[in-house]
Amino acid sequence: MISLRFRDPDLAPFSLAVVGRRRRVLELPLIVWLAVVWTLLWGNVSWANLLNGLIVAVVLCLVFPLPGVDLGLRLHPWGIARLVVHLLVDMYTSGVKVARQMFDDRPYRAAVVAVPLRCRGDLMLTATAVAVSNVPDGSVVEVRRSSATLFVHILEADEPEAAERARRSVRRMEELVVRAFGDRAEIARVSAEPDPRGGRR
Repeated sequence: MISLRFRDPDLAPFSLAVVGRRRRVLELPLIVWLAVVWTLLWGNVSWANLLNGLIVAVVLCLVFPLPGVDLGLRLHPWGIARLVVHLLVDMYTSGVKVARQMFDDRPYRAAVVAVPLRCRGDLMLTATAVAVSNVPDGSVVEVRRSSATLFVHILEADEPEAAERARRSVRRMEELVVRAFGDRAEIARVSAEPDPRGGRR
């Protein structure tokens, strides 16, 4: 008996369960990956090799099942679109700012800013760190998992409010990442968390 993902909320995305004497879960991305590896090992891309790879992958997953792991990843199409647009705009404007600094004779003072995040899950912490590092004028130099804090290097810290502006930018990125990939509890947290300075965002 086969149980598909949309009928079984306990299954991970893109997976199905084969129910017999023992319940086995087939994760489709893993099966496809194993089939690709099988085909590459043969060194000949053909339909026969790909089909054999799929059969071998299914047999391996049934005979040697892996423990189920739910990363907590949720896909929100509108949130993903907003995140992509924000990243593209941010990368463009930051690239222009970095290029301007390269041709400017005025010395700039850099700084490292600590930014505590609101969501403490490993997935959201890692995704936020990667998103922040993609922007040219800010890079993550350390991630402190115990306190869910990112330490971000900024290129322009001459003005007193530059550090707070960088913190707001990282928190904004965190919110966009959570709204793209987070669960309901994480989205509620970034929506309702009070601002560290005392007021609400």
